[in-house]
Amino acid sequence: WRVNPLELRNALIISDDDILEAHSKAKQDLIDFVNTTTNAGLQYETFTIGFARRATSYKRAELIFRDVERLKRISREVGKIQIIFAGKAHPRDVEGKKIIQRIRKLSKDLSPSIKLVFIENYNMFVGKLLTAGVDLWLNTPKKPLEASGTSGMKAAHNGVPSLSILDGWWIEGCIEGITGWAINGEESFVNGNDQDASDAESLYTKLSEKILPIFYQDKLSYARIMKQCVATNASYFNTHRQAKQYLVRSYIQP
Repeated sequence: WRVNPLELRNALIISDDDILEAHSKAKQDLIDFVNTTTNAGLQYETFTIGFARRATSYKRAELIFRDVERLKRISREVGKIQIIFAGKAHPRDVEGKKIIQRIRKLSKDLSPSIKLVFIENYNMFVGKLLTAGVDLWLNTPKKPLEASGTSGMKAAHNGVPSLSILDGWWIEGCIEGITGWAINGEESFVNGNDQDASDAESLYTKLSEKILPIFYQDKLSYARIMKQCVATNASYFNTHRQAKQYLVRSYIQP
């Protein structure tokens, strides 16, 4: 598939048990690393959300914590949640640094309902573990400011579905309930602070009514979504196709 990404479409013929086993190994590697480096006490069987990218205000890393009590209630009543954050702020981005500080402090407010950990010194090694080992990739940029969303593409290559704002690549990559889930649709776009409230409401609803019930009650259906991530999204959203399109559209065509 490194030579011909279309080969990734064959992921659909992988057995459900095989993809679940492969993901379980990747998840164990991630959890072991996090517990060893942070003593967070994360658990293998708990639904794990990943969020890793540059810490800056428009990416809205704190959106999932807009209603902490509701998030804790979802974890208690629908399905247990644990969350792993990682990322760095630009040295001159004061607000980005404050975002990281606030997320680190939130772990006490969420305990014991939800375990939250922030991984320091984010690098390619940590990114590789995260995009392969979490159960859901979260992306919450303020629309329409997302440039691309390559972390979600990396997650898709590992069979990890996304829950994301319909911006950047996810406008094309999201097939609702097939390759992942959208936080609000284009018709829900509003101006001002109300957008945060609207998006947070959609995020909580998708988690509690769609994603967690499938993960905890119908593992085989979740496995099929994982296979679709690889077969549909990874086979199309990759550097191979990007470079080829640049060549054809920018240099060969008149």
